[in-house]
Amino acid sequence: MNIRSRVNGELRQNSNTRLFLADIPHLISELSRGMTLVPGDIIATGTPAGVGMGFEPPRWLRSGDTVECEIENLGVLRTTIR
Repeated sequence: MNIRSRVNGELRQNSNTRLFLADIPHLISELSRGMTLVPGDIIATGTPAGVGMGFEPPRWLRSGDTVECEIENLGVLRTTIR
C-alpha cells in the first residue's frame, strides 16, 4: 500500500509498505509472541525519508500546521498542530 504524509498540503513523505524492512505479517507475528494485539492497536514501523529534521535547514512543525497521514485503501488521518 502507498503511504504518504503532507504538511499544509505539501507532500513530505511518499513510500510503499513493500519497502519496509520487515513485512506486516512478520511484524504481527513477532509482536504477538510477547503481547496480545487487539483491534485499534497501532504498530509503529518507522518512517520514510522526508521528516522535518532531514531538511536543510530543518522544517519543524508549527502551531496551526495541518498534517495529513494517508495509507492507501485505509484513509487519511488529519491533525492540526496546536
